[in-house]
Amino acid sequence: MSETQIDKALPHAILHNDYATQWMGIEVVEVSDGYAVITMTLRQEMLNGFGIAHGGMIFSLADTAFALSCNPAEGSKDTITVASGVDINFLKPGIPGRLLTATGRRVSQQGRSGIYDITVTQPTSDGGIETVAEFRGRSRTVPQPKNR
Repeated sequence: MSETQIDKALPHAILHNDYATQWMGIEVVEVSDGYAVITMTLRQEMLNGFGIAHGGMIFSLADTAFALSCNPAEGSKDTITVASGVDINFLKPGIPGRLLTATGRRVSQQGRSGIYDITVTQPTSDGGIETVAEFRGRSRTVPQPKNR
Protein backbone atom coordinates (compact mmCIF):
# COMPACT_ATOMS: atom_id res chain seq x y z
CA MET A 1 0.00 0.00 0.00
CA SER A 2 1.42 3.38 -0.95
CA GLU A 3 1.75 6.28 1.47
CA THR A 4 -1.01 8.12 -0.44
CA GLN A 5 -3.40 5.18 -0.01
CA ILE A 6 -2.61 4.97 3.71
CA ASP A 7 -3.20 8.69 4.23
CA LYS A 8 -6.58 8.54 2.43
CA ALA A 9 -7.69 5.62 4.61
CA LEU A 10 -7.03 7.54 7.84
CA PRO A 11 -8.67 10.79 8.97
CA HIS A 12 -5.20 12.22 9.68
CA ALA A 13 -1.72 11.35 8.40
CA ILE A 14 -0.04 11.32 11.84
CA LEU A 15 -2.26 8.43 12.96
CA HIS A 16 -0.52 5.95 10.63
CA ASN A 17 2.13 4.94 13.18
CA ASP A 18 0.47 6.26 16.36
CA TYR A 19 0.29 3.06 18.39
CA ALA A 20 -0.52 4.88 21.65
CA THR A 21 -3.65 6.39 20.11
CA GLN A 22 -4.64 2.98 18.78
CA TRP A 23 -4.15 1.35 22.20
CA MET A 24 -6.24 4.05 23.88
CA GLY A 25 -9.08 3.41 21.43
CA ILE A 26 -9.22 7.03 20.35
CA GLU A 27 -11.64 7.73 17.53
CA VAL A 28 -11.58 10.82 15.33
CA VAL A 29 -14.98 12.49 15.08
CA GLU A 30 -13.93 15.54 13.10
CA VAL A 31 -10.70 17.10 11.91
CA SER A 32 -10.02 20.24 9.89
CA ASP A 33 -7.44 23.00 9.74
CA GLY A 34 -6.84 24.11 13.34
CA TYR A 35 -9.64 21.97 14.76
CA ALA A 36 -10.19 18.40 15.97
CA VAL A 37 -12.76 16.43 17.94
CA ILE A 38 -11.82 12.97 19.25
CA THR A 39 -13.30 10.51 21.74
CA MET A 40 -12.10 7.76 24.07
CA THR A 41 -13.99 5.46 26.44
CA LEU A 42 -12.39 5.14 29.89
CA ARG A 43 -11.43 1.50 30.34
CA GLN A 44 -10.38 -0.21 33.57
CA GLU A 45 -6.67 -0.18 32.67
CA MET A 46 -6.88 3.63 32.31
CA LEU A 47 -7.86 4.17 35.96
CA ASN A 48 -5.68 5.17 38.89
CA GLY A 49 -5.69 3.78 42.43
CA PHE A 50 -8.75 5.90 43.30
CA GLY A 51 -10.82 4.23 40.57
CA ILE A 52 -11.01 7.35 38.39
CA ALA A 53 -9.23 8.29 35.17
CA HIS A 54 -5.47 8.43 35.50
CA GLY A 55 -4.40 12.02 34.77
CA GLY A 56 -1.97 10.73 32.15
CA MET A 57 -4.86 9.25 30.17
CA ILE A 58 -6.74 12.54 30.16
CA PHE A 59 -3.53 14.35 29.23
CA SER A 60 -2.83 11.88 26.40
CA LEU A 61 -6.32 12.32 24.97
CA ALA A 62 -5.94 16.12 25.04
CA ASP A 63 -2.42 15.89 23.60
CA THR A 64 -3.71 13.83 20.67
CA ALA A 65 -6.41 16.42 19.92
CA PHE A 66 -3.65 19.06 20.11
CA ALA A 67 -1.49 17.17 17.59
CA LEU A 68 -4.40 16.66 15.20
CA SER A 69 -5.37 20.34 15.48
CA CYS A 70 -1.95 21.75 14.69
CA ASN A 71 -0.79 19.44 11.89
CA PRO A 72 -2.32 19.28 8.41
CA ALA A 73 -4.50 16.19 7.94
CA GLU A 74 -2.68 15.26 4.74
CA GLY A 75 0.72 15.53 6.44
CA SER A 76 3.80 17.40 5.25
CA LYS A 77 7.05 16.16 3.75
CA ASP A 78 8.94 19.22 5.01
CA THR A 79 7.69 20.13 8.51
CA ILE A 80 5.96 18.83 11.63
CA THR A 81 4.29 20.83 14.36
CA VAL A 82 5.14 19.72 17.89
CA ALA A 83 4.45 20.88 21.44
CA SER A 84 6.82 23.48 22.83
CA GLY A 85 4.92 23.47 26.11
CA VAL A 86 1.54 22.66 27.60
CA ASP A 87 -0.51 23.32 30.71
CA ILE A 88 -3.45 21.26 31.90
CA ASN A 89 -6.01 21.88 34.60
CA PHE A 90 -7.93 18.87 35.88
CA LEU A 91 -11.40 20.05 36.91
CA LYS A 92 -13.49 16.89 37.45
CA PRO A 93 -12.63 13.19 37.75
CA GLY A 94 -12.99 11.05 34.65
CA ILE A 95 -15.56 8.36 35.45
CA PRO A 96 -14.97 4.71 34.40
CA GLY A 97 -16.92 3.67 31.32
CA ARG A 98 -17.74 7.20 30.23
CA LEU A 99 -16.92 8.53 26.79
CA LEU A 100 -14.45 11.41 27.02
CA THR A 101 -14.47 13.96 24.21
CA ALA A 102 -11.52 16.24 23.49
CA THR A 103 -12.15 19.28 21.31
CA GLY A 104 -9.09 21.18 20.12
CA ARG A 105 -9.03 24.53 18.38
CA ARG A 106 -6.39 26.98 17.24
CA VAL A 107 -6.45 30.22 19.23
CA SER A 108 -3.52 31.94 17.53
CA GLN A 109 -0.90 31.26 14.86
CA GLN A 110 2.06 33.60 14.40
CA GLY A 111 4.73 32.32 12.03
CA ARG A 112 6.00 28.98 13.31
CA SER A 113 4.36 29.35 16.76
CA GLY A 114 0.78 28.64 17.75
CA ILE A 115 -1.55 28.41 20.73
CA TYR A 116 -4.27 25.76 20.97
CA ASP A 117 -6.98 25.17 23.54
CA ILE A 118 -8.31 21.66 24.15
CA THR A 119 -11.37 21.00 26.31
CA VAL A 120 -12.01 17.47 27.61
CA THR A 121 -15.62 16.70 28.53
CA GLN A 122 -17.74 13.74 29.62
CA PRO A 123 -21.47 13.11 29.92
CA THR A 124 -23.04 13.38 33.38
CA SER A 125 -25.44 10.88 34.92
CA ASP A 126 -28.33 13.32 34.37
CA GLY A 127 -27.67 13.67 30.62
CA GLY A 128 -25.60 16.84 30.74
CA ILE A 129 -21.98 17.49 29.80
CA GLU A 130 -19.22 18.50 32.21
CA THR A 131 -15.68 19.70 31.65
CA VAL A 132 -13.05 17.27 32.93
CA ALA A 133 -9.95 19.24 31.93
CA GLU A 134 -8.72 22.33 30.11
CA PHE A 135 -5.44 22.00 28.21
CA ARG A 136 -3.50 24.82 26.54
CA GLY A 137 -0.79 23.83 24.11
CA ARG A 138 1.94 25.96 22.63
CA SER A 139 3.19 24.66 19.30
CA ARG A 140 6.25 25.10 17.15
CA THR A 141 6.60 24.09 13.50
CA VAL A 142 10.02 22.55 12.84
CA PRO A 143 11.73 20.74 9.95
CA GLN A 144 10.71 17.11 9.44
CA PRO A 145 13.28 14.85 11.20
CA LYS A 146 15.67 13.26 8.69
CA ASN A 147 15.70 9.86 10.46
CA ARG A 148 12.08 9.10 9.56
